[in-house]
Amino acid sequence: MKRLLLVRHAPTAATKAAAFPLDERPDDAALAEASRLAEVVPRHADVCASPAVRCLETARAAGLDPVTLPELAECDFGEWGGRSLEDVCREDPAGSEAWMTDPEARPHGGESLSGFVDRVAGWLGEEAGADGSTFAITHGGVVKAAIVSALGAPLLSFWRVDVAPLSLTELHAHDGRWTLVRANVALDVVVGPGMRDELRPQPGAVA
Repeated sequence: MKRLLLVRHAPTAATKAAAFPLDERPDDAALAEASRLAEVVPRHADVCASPAVRCLETARAAGLDPVTLPELAECDFGEWGGRSLEDVCREDPAGSEAWMTDPEARPHGGESLSGFVDRVAGWLGEEAGADGSTFAITHGGVVKAAIVSALGAPLLSFWRVDVAPLSLTELHAHDGRWTLVRANVALDVVVGPGMRDELRPQPGAVA
């Protein structure tokens, strides 16, 4: 069995402003909260992260030294980077509408939703053929793409998945086929009484 734990990075200024992200560092308070992730990393897990500063700083706050994987990078939002969703919708209503309704659209000049989900699905396919546990610190979009891919759901269902900062999503692969175990679980719940042991591999499971 392959066990995959996906964690969205600590919040940044862009996260709080509902803006398309730039490569920025979470603030000190967010990183202090991220330090609690150290309590939920499975024993002997491979630890990896997106190369983005916000993901690497989240990992380091928890005392982790991840392998960086470009496949875990957030969607390339092109010229929308750093702009708020509200501004984009007001200044480019046709583009924002196309982005939400056409998986092949690239109104910002970056990745299409289809291309982005395909990228994440390719990484999931590689992980599904392995054993053990992987703990990945990545982005909300990557987690949503992983859920859509794992479930074989329509691409536009991407927009109907919520992934909060520092939340945990867990997938298991059996014989190369993924199942969703839990999604968007808040860190306060994950490290609450009884939950930490639940995250550890059970007797007889692959660590």
